[in-house]
Amino acid sequence: MTFDDLNLNTPLLSALDDLGYTNPTTIQRKVFSIVMSGADVCGIAQTGTGKTFAYLLPCLRQWKFSKDKNPQVLIIVPTRELVAQVVEAVKALSSYTSLVVVGVYGGVNINTQKAEVEKGLDVLVATPGRLYDLALNGAFKTKSIRQLVIDEVDEMLNLGFRTQLKNILDLLPARRQNLLFSATITDEVEVLIATYFNNPVRIEAAPTGTPLENIIQTAYEVPNFYTKVNLLELLLSTDTEMTKVLVFAATKKLADELYEQLEAKFPGTAGVIHSNKEQNHRFNTVKQFQEGTYRFIIATDIVARGIDIAEVTHVINFDVPDVPENYIHRIGRTGRADKKGIAITFITPMEKDNQDAIEILMKYQIPITELPTILEISDILTEEEKPKVFMKIIQLKSPNKEDVGPSFHEKSAKNKKVNFIIRKKDRMMKKYGKPITRGQKK
Repeated sequence: MTFDDLNLNTPLLSALDDLGYTNPTTIQRKVFSIVMSGADVCGIAQTGTGKTFAYLLPCLRQWKFSKDKNPQVLIIVPTRELVAQVVEAVKALSSYTSLVVVGVYGGVNINTQKAEVEKGLDVLVATPGRLYDLALNGAFKTKSIRQLVIDEVDEMLNLGFRTQLKNILDLLPARRQNLLFSATITDEVEVLIATYFNNPVRIEAAPTGTPLENIIQTAYEVPNFYTKVNLLELLLSTDTEMTKVLVFAATKKLADELYEQLEAKFPGTAGVIHSNKEQNHRFNTVKQFQEGTYRFIIATDIVARGIDIAEVTHVINFDVPDVPENYIHRIGRTGRADKKGIAITFITPMEKDNQDAIEILMKYQIPITELPTILEISDILTEEEKPKVFMKIIQLKSPNKEDVGPSFHEKSAKNKKVNFIIRKKDRMMKKYGKPITRGQKK
């Protein structure tokens, strides 16, 4: 099947032709006709299978020019990077129309975004927090919204956008079409669907948790943290095929520490990106990675969903994520657009349980590769890896009540005080050997 077989109009077909796309992916093919019918949709598809175009194509196909300045299509995504990428995708697909798209997100001046929204738009792409703020400020009215798209909703809930998302859904008109797309559907997402969606049609491009076929997965069993660092440096130094590498770290602090160490060894070719970095830094890092200036960047799970970069050759999980679904999203950054990708995971003994949970979710056992013979095994341990010394706590036996004496105790002899009244006459006699008188009265 080609895009010509779908019910697309000429502007969309011309735009797709300019982009070099001829065949729809599985999720794009399955979703198109159902969205066009007006039904609510819950699309389950792995990262990199074309989810963005899957909801954009039918939405833009149904778009009609209107003089109304308020948005007709609202797209909510979890991260700033994803906002920018969806906006670029909408612009690319609507290049032969007069459609206006605006992206808004936190971390920048709200007044600038408010002014841009107030000029008028057709499609609004936003993160939940900034969207709710603009709605309360009266930057736009929700009455014209006919289609709502929520992309990566499980990540929004993980990031703490639960309240904002529910508040936004309460503001929207009752008569609208709801489209939800994600790689994983959690229990919380099920509750959200049951509350706000109208019997959505579920469409699965691949069962949740199934590893992508075009991603080669492998793992190294590493004894400790500092050996992981040595292994990462060794792989980057010796593997010439690692031309565009994403390294995932568990925390922002760890990402910064890894960056400092790797930047010293590979100067000018490393970048770091996480939620504490300024917006311009995050965009510039992704841009330099896309252009090839940076050979690898270190990122956290929060931005895992927001990085859509073509031809990522390798994903390296410096640590094993404690949320199994996050592993799926991490490795989905490579092997996109029918190209092969490689995912490598470093596993310490402390992370075995996380590995087991991931393999149960995927129903797939990650192959283990032997450590390189030239790898330097570190004997330095972090505080978490050092063996814990457990002191035996001896419980003192409480005395029985009957063995306890009265609350008042007799004082010892030396502590007893006895008051004696000594007359002055007696004191004088003791001191001078005779009584001392004042003399005869006159």
